[in-house]
Amino acid sequence: MSEKYTDELEVAFTPLNVCEEASRCLLCHDAPCSADCPAGTDPGRFIRAVRFRNFKGAAEVVRENNALGAICARVCPTERYCQKGCSRSGIDVPIDIGRIQRFITDFEEATKMEILKKGRSNGKKVAIVGSGPGALQAAASLSRLGYEVDVYEKESKCGGYMRYGIPEYRLPSHIVDKEIEHIVKLGVHLHTSTEVGKDITIEELKSSHDAIVIAVGANRGKMLPMFKGNPHVEIAVDFLKRVRDAKGKVDMPQNVLVIGGGDVAMDVDVTLKMLGVKNISDVVYEEFCEFRASKKELRDAQKLGVSIIDGYVPIAVDGKSVTFKHRVIPGEIKITADKIILAVGQYPDVEGLGDIKIVAGESNVPGYGTNDPKVFVAGDIAHLDKTVVAAVRTGKDVAYFIHSKIGGR
Repeated sequence: MSEKYTDELEVAFTPLNVCEEASRCLLCHDAPCSADCPAGTDPGRFIRAVRFRNFKGAAEVVRENNALGAICARVCPTERYCQKGCSRSGIDVPIDIGRIQRFITDFEEATKMEILKKGRSNGKKVAIVGSGPGALQAAASLSRLGYEVDVYEKESKCGGYMRYGIPEYRLPSHIVDKEIEHIVKLGVHLHTSTEVGKDITIEELKSSHDAIVIAVGANRGKMLPMFKGNPHVEIAVDFLKRVRDAKGKVDMPQNVLVIGGGDVAMDVDVTLKMLGVKNISDVVYEEFCEFRASKKELRDAQKLGVSIIDGYVPIAVDGKSVTFKHRVIPGEIKITADKIILAVGQYPDVEGLGDIKIVAGESNVPGYGTNDPKVFVAGDIAHLDKTVVAAVRTGKDVAYFIHSKIGGR
């Protein structure tokens, strides 16, 4: 089953398909799709370029606005953002913006385009702790502004949750590698297997850099107290990392219970199906009318045969058996499974990074400064949606926020 796990689930557009899809665009003057992109990737402009067969120009629009354009094309929940704003929705269905962007970035890779350039050095240095989407975008933006950037990552490879959490069938490793390669070519220095707070301290970084960005991401999964110490339970982010590290070559029982209804839970559901698990029951706190997961990911899980039971909360556990109670209507269910996977949220691991308190900034981009004037935040710690595209937005914002503070602009 490992080959199935490593194959991309969504089929890419051909040149003919992408031109047909772009031709459906209404070429809105105000481009509501662009206004609704958190990262400012500007789909209105790159779709227009594709419509007129200017693939090179489209790639330049994507890459100049989003250093992780190829990643966002694959994992962004576009129905929440750009496609939600698409004017075509009033006629039939919104433009498939994600797949158009994927075609563009695949074209960029195939033709070996080098779009981003390092800025003229300003003699200042910034250290970034973590290497997820917020960190990498901040590194790219700061480098283009002329800063020397050092990225510190405790794992052996950079990428954060994109590398170790998002399944291979959604985001192949070679795409992550290529995006990081673009950023390294900007002159960014990567320090892997280096844990800040253990191998090097925050104070040491402050003494050698003009600013520090904390962008460690929400990399720790939450544990519900009733499941603590249960040998049949595994945290979702740990499970996804284990499967990705093994390229899908893991053994799983044929009866698995998943608890949670966000995007991570859906990733677990589809991953289990890709691994050949026959029976998967996913019990979710939210009812379908208030579901938090991407509609696309929910649809993929249901299409593959995952049983999703909405509106129930766990009230008791006995080994492999979990009892749930409905939040609204009277009733309980009991499910017994050989494996239980918890996908009930994540939180950032800031151990060893000091007492970080986020404070409002003085510019029109609040929320990236801290109680220490040399320390800033980006990624999941910042107050935005916990998605890759929102993290990219924080990376761009924090770069310009720092530039306004220490660059004088």
